[in-house]
Amino acid sequence: MPKTPTVYDVADLAGVSIATVSRVFRKPHKVSQATKDRVDAAVLNLGYVPSGSARSLAARRAGAIGLCFPDFDGIDGGPAPVVYTDGRVIEQFDPPEDVEPSGDLYLSEVMLGTEIEAWRHGMAVTIAVARGNEIFDNLAGRVDGMITLSRTVPERLLAHIARNIPVVVIAGTRAGDDYDHIGTDNVAGMQAMTQHIVDAHGVRDLAFVGGPADSPDDHDRFEGFRMGLQAEGIEPPSEPLLRGDFTRSHGRMLGRRLVEAGQVPRALVCSNDQTALGILDALLATGLRVPEDVIVTGFDGIDASQTSRPRLTTVRQPMRELGRAAVDTLLRRLGDPLLPPQTGTLPVTVLLRESCGCLA
Repeated sequence: MPKTPTVYDVADLAGVSIATVSRVFRKPHKVSQATKDRVDAAVLNLGYVPSGSARSLAARRAGAIGLCFPDFDGIDGGPAPVVYTDGRVIEQFDPPEDVEPSGDLYLSEVMLGTEIEAWRHGMAVTIAVARGNEIFDNLAGRVDGMITLSRTVPERLLAHIARNIPVVVIAGTRAGDDYDHIGTDNVAGMQAMTQHIVDAHGVRDLAFVGGPADSPDDHDRFEGFRMGLQAEGIEPPSEPLLRGDFTRSHGRMLGRRLVEAGQVPRALVCSNDQTALGILDALLATGLRVPEDVIVTGFDGIDASQTSRPRLTTVRQPMRELGRAAVDTLLRRLGDPLLPPQTGTLPVTVLLRESCGCLA
C-alpha cells in the first residue's frame, strides 16, 4: 500500500514551511497567490487530504462557527418524505397566490455574509435551526463560538452556552448581558423614512404595519416611526395599525383586510419588505393605485423590492455585511476573550422609489 502523503511532503514539494501550508488551508487570504498556487499544486500532485481533526486538536479549536436562527422554514413536525417519479414529466397547476416559497430573505442574506467572512478566515459554518433546547447539544458543543439572532435561543440557555463558548447576538439591544451585539440603525432609518413621507409628500395620515410583537427589529422600527411623527408634530399611535409575521403572504392578507374594512390610510409604513410587497399585491389587485391612492414603504432592501411594480421605496440595511460583522466580532472575541462586550451598529440607507411617488 502506498504511503499516505503528509503535510511535511506538501511543504517539501512546494518549497515552503509547514506553517505556510497551514496558512494556505486556514487563512488563504493572508498568503500570496503565487505561494497558494505552489501549495495547491503540491496538494494535487501528492493527493494530500488535510486532516481537519488533527488541525483542530493541535489548535484546541473546532475550526467552525455555529449559526443559530429561528425556525423560519415553516417545517412543523418534520418534512414530508421525498417522492420520486419514473422520469415522466408531471403537470402541476400554479399554487394559490398566498402560497410562497418558504424561507426568510433577510436571514438568507445574513447567512451568506457569515459564510463569506468565515471562509476568508479559514473557518467552517455550521447552521442550525432552533427547535427546542437540544440546540446546545447539537451545535454549541461542536463549534468555537456561536452567532444567533436575538431571542432565538431562550435567555437561560444562551447564558449557559456563553459560559462555554463566545456568543454574538444579531439585532436587538443589549439588555444587561455580556454578549457581543451587532445590529443596524433601525430607529434612525425608520424615522428618516417617516419624515420623508410627511415632508416630501405632504402626507399626515400614516399607519405602521408591524411584524411579530416579540421582534426586537420591529420594536425599534416602530419606535423610529413614532419619533418621526413626533418630529413632524403628529401624535404617534401607541401600537401598530396591524401586525403580521414578516411574510409576503401575510402581507397580502393584511392588505385585503384593510381594503375590506375601508381603513386604508394615505400611507402604509411597513416593518419589512416582504410585508410591504404583500400589501402592494393586495392593493393593486383591488384597483387601488400606488402611490397615487396609497403610499407603501418597506424596510430591508431585499432584491424583490427592486423588481416590484411599482418599485418599493425602502430602507436598505446591509444584511450581508451584518453577517460578516458578526463573524469578525466573534473572531476578535476568540483572539482576546478578555475584551469588554462589544456593540456594533451598521448604518442604513433610505432608497426612494416609485411606491412613495419618487422617481415616478
